[in-house]
Amino acid sequence: MKIADYQTFVVANPAPHHGGIYWTFVKLTTDSGVAGYGEVYSVPFHPHTVERMIADVCERCVLGADPFRIERLWRVVFSSGYTQRPDISLMGVLSGIETACWDIVGKELGKPVSELLGGRVRERLRSYTYIYPDQPEDSPTISNYPEGEEKSVYTDADMAAERASIYVRQGFTALKLDPLGPYSAFDPRQLSLDAQSRTERFLRKIREAVGDKCDLLVGAHGQMTPAAAIRLARRLEKYDPLWLEEPVPPANVDAMARVAAMTSIPIATGERLTTKYEFAQVLERKAASILQFALGSVGGILEAKKIAGMAEAHYAQIAPHLYCGPIEGAANIQIGLCSPNFLIQESIETWDGFHAQILKKPIRWEEGYILPPTEPGLGVELDEEVAACHPYNGERLNLTMFERPAE
Repeated sequence: MKIADYQTFVVANPAPHHGGIYWTFVKLTTDSGVAGYGEVYSVPFHPHTVERMIADVCERCVLGADPFRIERLWRVVFSSGYTQRPDISLMGVLSGIETACWDIVGKELGKPVSELLGGRVRERLRSYTYIYPDQPEDSPTISNYPEGEEKSVYTDADMAAERASIYVRQGFTALKLDPLGPYSAFDPRQLSLDAQSRTERFLRKIREAVGDKCDLLVGAHGQMTPAAAIRLARRLEKYDPLWLEEPVPPANVDAMARVAAMTSIPIATGERLTTKYEFAQVLERKAASILQFALGSVGGILEAKKIAGMAEAHYAQIAPHLYCGPIEGAANIQIGLCSPNFLIQESIETWDGFHAQILKKPIRWEEGYILPPTEPGLGVELDEEVAACHPYNGERLNLTMFERPAE
């Protein structure tokens, strides 16, 4: 069996754009007609440029390769250009290709990917969602603290608490929020007293609304200096959040370790890290106890399994990241099912809306848990007709939220 063809799909995710404004999928097809799908996440270029990057890697390294020889293909791509570094752009492309290979292997053998990586250790996966606005699907999502700071779940603690209560009634037992303020290209920064008080107010209001029925997850997206993160963590400890996510930017592992040593709140990180090499540093330096790799950029499914194994040896847990489309989501599910140290899976609400429409058979969610598919491979199939009807034609990436000056 050889890989004979490849195809890419850059799909516009309709408003409210939960999971991103576009998704990049790759399809590999073998000479025997077996097709596998993968997803490429968080490559910092226009998606049509990413299409050309996928084509370049496929033309040079993938066409003619045996999809079963995943380890060999991974090393060939990782070493291309004499780099052998955890570059997020190349790893994003490789992740999509590697995931598609696993989908092919599972289909060829008639087994879900999780069954090929040790087998299931659980029958369903606990999930959480961000607290999103309650709005019709044809209205745009209010981004993180938009210009003018219109009243929304992102800026008003009472609205966020009310929305949190609705999610709990739906069955969610964990919710994430990012109340620190607008992102900045000049992060990390020292938070103002107002920003600290606002963040504490969000935690207090939501904790009062949901009680002990729901874990609270605080996202920070690397916005703080270590000193700022330690100051904020001391304010938040009394609300017992399950984690403080990316308190500082991901590059300086020692800085994150300093925060972890100074708070009782577990530190989570990983959505901007790639490969076992970067995650090994996090574990060795005790910078985080919850790893949030993104299957569309970390290096693929086998790389994620290796990272999960390293984490298990350090008594750390995994909580795969998801802010993209449902193909990466399906890969996350396969890793969660076969990993003893799985903690929780990020969901885009209940996997409905366009996340369901883009698949021939949607991922099932019920009472706070993902019910895994039983079909072979990833267990899902991209609906290519729907994908073709939603091409992404945006001229540029929307990076305005990162272009404002720091406070």
